[in-house]
Amino acid sequence: MRNWLLPEYVEDVLPSEALRIERMRRSILDLLLVHGYLFVIPPLLEYVESLLSGSGSDMDLRMFKVLDQLSGRMMGLRADTTPQTVRIDAHLLNAKGVIRLCYANSVLHTAPCEITRTREPFQIGAELFGHPGLESDLEIQRVMLKCLAVSGIDKIHLDLGHVAIFRSLIKGSGVLPELEVDLYNILQTKDTATLRELLCTRLDKRLDKSIREALMLLPELYGDRKILTHARKMLPNHPEIESALNQLEVIEEELKTYVDKITFDLSDLRGYHYHTGMVFAAYTQGSANAIALGGRYDEIGKAFGRARPATGFSMDLRELSRLTTLDTSPKGILAPYERNDKTLEKIVEQLRDEGHIVVTELPGNENEEDTSYYDRKLILHNGVWEVVGI
Repeated sequence: MRNWLLPEYVEDVLPSEALRIERMRRSILDLLLVHGYLFVIPPLLEYVESLLSGSGSDMDLRMFKVLDQLSGRMMGLRADTTPQTVRIDAHLLNAKGVIRLCYANSVLHTAPCEITRTREPFQIGAELFGHPGLESDLEIQRVMLKCLAVSGIDKIHLDLGHVAIFRSLIKGSGVLPELEVDLYNILQTKDTATLRELLCTRLDKRLDKSIREALMLLPELYGDRKILTHARKMLPNHPEIESALNQLEVIEEELKTYVDKITFDLSDLRGYHYHTGMVFAAYTQGSANAIALGGRYDEIGKAFGRARPATGFSMDLRELSRLTTLDTSPKGILAPYERNDKTLEKIVEQLRDEGHIVVTELPGNENEEDTSYYDRKLILHNGVWEVVGI
């Protein structure tokens, strides 16, 4: 076994991509800062109970776990930063009113989400606590779209859903938790044949006919705004469903000028045990998977003793970096080593202050320097130091 080999789906980030990721990180955090989002850096590992509190239990199988030698308790390496920000809001800040938090750090997964993904995404995101209204959903989605824009992502397709529609349909139906999970999994895959079999056999006597028909219809409720009109005609007249459809319409109207396309997916239950309201996903050309995900999750805070309405989003900077063509590998200036030349030293510092990359050639290495990193050099010409092309 070669010592330098890395585990599967774990890899180094080399200079060009690392610089691109870092520039994205800075741009996004600067944007979040001017929108009032406070930067936090949660620890890499915590006790498992904290990381899996509330809706965070969806991350159980994706979390690496280790035994704490000091306490004897099980600890987990974070697989998602959102539960940590919930804990910070509930117990460390404990402020009244609206709190906005943001973060940028690596998370670890026991298995990749998709075969092309890493097990160590670089997650960046924002969370808004303390406001239950549609205005905060709208703010968080606008901020997400701006973050994608400053990252160099254009032509964004926004997909909207609302878990309250599914919740309303099965509320009070007597469906056992394990069957509810089966319904959730089938709706996510839009497997209509298996859905029909489940509804007509195992759930036939538990659900009213109108509810079974509505659940059967959900996978087909995908498309543009016309889908919402169709849903109003075909779904039961429940106040929760009407409210959810109204919210989706408002968001579409407010955000349609920010994106190239908006679609609705009323069977999208991504993070069903995590989210409680509107959910959303952003897509772009060149990626079959969502490049940003988010939604409302008003219930998580209960596990920390302080229930607070909340909504947020996250994205993987490593994935975004592969979709951009920004020039993030500027060439530098190669300066000679002159130990006592104060004029040269002053010029080098001035160039660096202006944002140029200037590297001083070390003695004895004059003929070994890799010039692929430089496209200019400092030379002494007629007693004056000048920058010339290589």
